[in-house]
Amino acid sequence: MKKYYLYIMASISKVIYVWMTNDINRRVSEHKLWEIEGFTKKYCCKKLVYIEETWDVLNAIQREKQIKKWNRKKKIDLIESINEKWLDLSLNP
Repeated sequence: MKKYYLYIMASISKVIYVWMTNDINRRVSEHKLWEIEGFTKKYCCKKLVYIEETWDVLNAIQREKQIKKWNRKKKIDLIESINEKWLDLSLNP
């Protein structure tokens, strides 16, 4: 059974990018190596600051859409609920 991940990447200046994937290690690596053209490369979103796991792809998609509709403050509150200092979670085993 495959896991799915809702994740938030951020830049040093706290620009936020919300997405979902079925391979979090690959996806974070792509962001860090700037292999993905577009928003995250343009704004240097290289820190994994928030992550949720689910076994249900529809749940991951729904959660991504839900969070994308939130205002910035609500997204920041979500991140800081588990990562107050905006540490890069991909660096912690």
